[in-house]
Amino acid sequence: MIISMIVAMDKTNAIGEGNTIPWRLSTDMMRFKNLTQGSGNNAVVMGRKTWESLPNKSRPLPDRLNIVMSRNSNWKDLGAEVALYPGRAIEIAYSEACDICWIIGGSEIYDLFINLVDEIHLTRVQTEHSGKVVFPRWDADNWTEQVIEECVKDSKNEYGTIYSIWKKN
Repeated sequence: MIISMIVAMDKTNAIGEGNTIPWRLSTDMMRFKNLTQGSGNNAVVMGRKTWESLPNKSRPLPDRLNIVMSRNSNWKDLGAEVALYPGRAIEIAYSEACDICWIIGGSEIYDLFINLVDEIHLTRVQTEHSGKVVFPRWDADNWTEQVIEECVKDSKNEYGTIYSIWKKN
């Protein structure tokens, strides 16, 4: 099983404002859906706040095993598997024979998993200071970046973006 992280952040590493995504990027949302669904046997790992920020009609994210990280061992919600620590989340995905275990946020969850992932799918949004929630510090020197796609601002994408995949050296 591959463990991958997927994140969109601006030039100042902001990933959110409160419990919302601070921009509208149709291309990135479609990429997120296609990658995390894959062939239909993938898991997504997220924090409870990220789970609760999903629209009710999208919760759980369809065609994916939804794993929610929570410090509260009594927390539960329909459609979510609960994990108290990263190893348990990985164990749940592995036990369900998932092809890819996607780490989808938020900031605390990214920080917990940054040293456990094989690759990071990063969309760099071409703006700055989009929010107070930021991606954790990481040592990019230990990774190799491959730029995959550049998208320009248009009627469906509020800002231009650069999508790349970072792999551990």
